[in-house]
Amino acid sequence: MAIKQRKPWYHIQWFADEDTDEEKRLILKLDLMIVPYAFLAYWAKYIDQANLTSSRNSRRSILLTIKDNAYVSGLKDDLGFEGNQLVELQTMYTVGAVVGQLPFMFLFTYVPMNWTIPLLDICWGIFTLLQYRATSFAEMAAYRFLVGWFEISRRGGMFHIGLAFGTITAGLIQAGATSSLHGVNGLAGWRWMYIICAVITIPIGIVGFFVLPGTPEMPNRFLLSQAEIDQAAQRLKRAGHSITGRFQWRVLKELAAKWQFWALVWLDIFYWNGSINTSAGGFLLWLKSLNRYSTAMVNDLGTIAPALGIFYILLICFASDLFLGPAWAITASEVWNITGLVILVIWRVPEPALWLAFATTYSAIAMSSVLYGWVNHQLRGTPAGRAFTLVLINVVSQSTTAWTPLLVFPTVEAPRFTKGYAFVLGNGICLVALAHVVRVLLRREEWNGTIDACTKDTSLDKQTALRIQRAEAASANGFEGLGPYAAGIAAAAAAGVPAGALSCLGAGYVASRLVYDVAYVFLQDDRRWAPLRSIAWDVSAGITVALWVMAGNRALAA
Repeated sequence: MAIKQRKPWYHIQWFADEDTDEEKRLILKLDLMIVPYAFLAYWAKYIDQANLTSSRNSRRSILLTIKDNAYVSGLKDDLGFEGNQLVELQTMYTVGAVVGQLPFMFLFTYVPMNWTIPLLDICWGIFTLLQYRATSFAEMAAYRFLVGWFEISRRGGMFHIGLAFGTITAGLIQAGATSSLHGVNGLAGWRWMYIICAVITIPIGIVGFFVLPGTPEMPNRFLLSQAEIDQAAQRLKRAGHSITGRFQWRVLKELAAKWQFWALVWLDIFYWNGSINTSAGGFLLWLKSLNRYSTAMVNDLGTIAPALGIFYILLICFASDLFLGPAWAITASEVWNITGLVILVIWRVPEPALWLAFATTYSAIAMSSVLYGWVNHQLRGTPAGRAFTLVLINVVSQSTTAWTPLLVFPTVEAPRFTKGYAFVLGNGICLVALAHVVRVLLRREEWNGTIDACTKDTSLDKQTALRIQRAEAASANGFEGLGPYAAGIAAAAAAGVPAGALSCLGAGYVASRLVYDVAYVFLQDDRRWAPLRSIAWDVSAGITVALWVMAGNRALAA
């Protein structure tokens, strides 16, 4: 596949220039079939994922949970949870999710996805419903294991905006259930939350039987004609994607011999462990610890972080496609996350700084679709290998989150979680570093012609080659500046610099680095724009210096 001349980054197209009118209609039809269902499925999933912490109504010590809403509205007292049982409950859920994924490494290449995914969604809804009747920790743990088992249908990394929107909705629904449904028919508000979630989830699963298109090899003929199926298969072949393939054990041996497989596994491990702060319930538990907000208000305020997450997700995904690419999109997402984590590790900062830190939380998952899209692209030629890799990297990565929260996010340390936030910070830094190592190695293989980036009879044009070289230089320059900037944020936060100033400087640094990369890689050949690179570098360096100066002034004044 020859590398084509890239259009300007601001040139947004939904279709490719070579797409015919028939292909455009097919693409639009597939978008309308897949996108709404994927969004709704993820939305419903994260309503349930986020509905455990807000059930807490106790005025005693704040405890950690991985689900965010039921726990702060009464569940803890009704079921008599003690010590670290909430984290143990999440571990049961994670074990179910990990074990449940294993059979589907094989089944996804044999059974039509338009049957398996909706069926799993319906089962998810049924066991979500059963949680409303739980009367003990043991019963709830059993239900959470089974819910985790059927969670595998949502592991595609598609449209993570539904994740953030589901978390927002969970908080708002729980606030309404607490104030309006508590006591109706003898049920507590948190029990109504599970009923509402099941009522939403099961119909979405039923709709999936009809709208998911399947694959060209195992299509859903309910809404697709044979001509459209053939057209889709031809498009995939033209793009270098294989459309047939069954899992065989030799695939495992072949994958294990490739460095890309192990690199992707570690990328996913760093991603999962670098984003467990999004599900640790730290924001809600911190709000509750302030003892100034009602239960309903805590749930309402808890929607701030996931609401910002929608913006982060859209920004990172569009930036990745338009001009950043996967590695730099991951970097941009994690730099903002790291900024907040540094503040949370320090903790003893002015209260507005903590509000800022929790507001950055959902940038940790903003790059999820970018990461899994990168995985799909690297394995586009082997359907069996792609299915196996996507499942296996999730099995390995998610299995680590079954025990890491027990070690670094113990219930009794809420809401500060010193070990937890430091652990997540380390994973975020490792994720950025490894993403760029992978990017450099993949680019080297493309130059050598060892992967399907360009064929032997085609070569990179001079302008593209120069852009690649400049991108490598921009990457090195970015790493040189990241350390002083992160240290400056930490020093300024520790010295008590106002959160508003840190927020503005942090946003300015990210923006200046993006401008620098775009100017250097894409605009450097145009004399009119060439000075923009130097200006952007000066701004980012000035921000770093400003952070250290502000920190020093505060320290001297103290």
